[in-house]
Amino acid sequence: MEKLGAWKVGTLGLQHVLAMYAGAVIVPLIVGPAIGMTPEQLAYLISIDLFTCGIATLIQVIGGRYFGIKLPVILGCTFTAVGPMIAIGNLQGITAIYGAIISSGIIVVILAQFMNKVMKFFPPVVTGSVVTIIGVSLIPVAMNNAAGGQGAPTFGNIENLLLALLTLVIIIVLNRFFTGFARAISVLIGLIVGTLVASFMGLVNFSAVSEASWFHIIQPFYFGLPTFNFSAILTMTLVAIVSMIESTGVFLALGDVCERKLDSKDIKKGLRAEGLAVALGGIFNSFPYTTFSQNVGLVALTKVKTRNVVMTAGVMLMILGLLPKVAALTTIIPTAVLGGAMIPMFGMVIASGIKMLSAVDFSRNENSLIVACSIGIGLGAAVVPVMFEQLPDNLRLLVENGIVIGSVTAVILNIVFNHKLLNVSEEERYEQMKGDHSADLI
Repeated sequence: MEKLGAWKVGTLGLQHVLAMYAGAVIVPLIVGPAIGMTPEQLAYLISIDLFTCGIATLIQVIGGRYFGIKLPVILGCTFTAVGPMIAIGNLQGITAIYGAIISSGIIVVILAQFMNKVMKFFPPVVTGSVVTIIGVSLIPVAMNNAAGGQGAPTFGNIENLLLALLTLVIIIVLNRFFTGFARAISVLIGLIVGTLVASFMGLVNFSAVSEASWFHIIQPFYFGLPTFNFSAILTMTLVAIVSMIESTGVFLALGDVCERKLDSKDIKKGLRAEGLAVALGGIFNSFPYTTFSQNVGLVALTKVKTRNVVMTAGVMLMILGLLPKVAALTTIIPTAVLGGAMIPMFGMVIASGIKMLSAVDFSRNENSLIVACSIGIGLGAAVVPVMFEQLPDNLRLLVENGIVIGSVTAVILNIVFNHKLLNVSEEERYEQMKGDHSADLI
């Protein structure tokens, strides 16, 4: 393990926090307003998200006998959960979101023991279709925000469009002409510059920051006791399984970076910790958590592999989560600036889905049919939910969620068409996932 002084450990830990900060706070900034949260509730949601990110990270990094991969990883909310959370919140209420998150976390802990058996039902043709459906369903959210927010009196104003464009251009320029850490925090820089420009235009209200307190206590079940709905639980479980598969690949690739050979027991401990983190996210009314790949890339870039650095980052996140003024400062970002950042971020979700699908053998017409039907049905249900209005309520809540019905379609069709391919060995699957994620760490 590298010998680092306290100053260097703190500096490198802060670098990890900055690399994941935009990804961490943009999720509550999207989900909160979409499900009708007040500014005060949104500020709390951001705070509790940061706090729980820190707890989840420490669980994974410090580890124990049954939990934790013990690698330098940061955990944050997965973007694939954004669309499902908004859909559940609008259909069944905010308490159903957290009931589903808690349930899916418990299910992940259980499934971790049987991951090699679960993975065979989620090959790239299924996971790629699911992630693509989620990504495409998020784009309207980004475009509405870029225009100023759906229902806003200034919707479509030239000022909003220019702010969104400025934010988008900054992110693109940073990714084109910079490398390393500057590229890793390109979204954060875009949000900061866009907000500064908006403040000079008189479009930023700082009252939320001045009114926020300096310190608060975190409260479990802040938004109410969880309620449990089958379709909501199924939705979040599907998201969690996709995250499990992605995290397995990241663990294996990071193991190579850290020159540590991982076996199936290590992977199971890492996935159990992720499931525990998801359940804690539901208890604290925050989000489902997964490994943040941008921080994994930072480890590969800096060559600093000591866990002390990431433990320090986890503690920093917990401290930030106890400071309401930090969360309130985040809420002043104008909707149009946020929309400009959402476009590439949600687009990257689609790109991830397409990348997964690139590993699919499309010379087999069966695979093309699986992708065509699952994405077609998923997007169709999302765009025209009124087609299910005549169905019984319980069934309607299940099928009018495009992500659920599209995902279930992909799983069922894969079993129907590819049942002979479901017996690939555990080692072959792990090797494939490691190869899929190695390029992301460069």
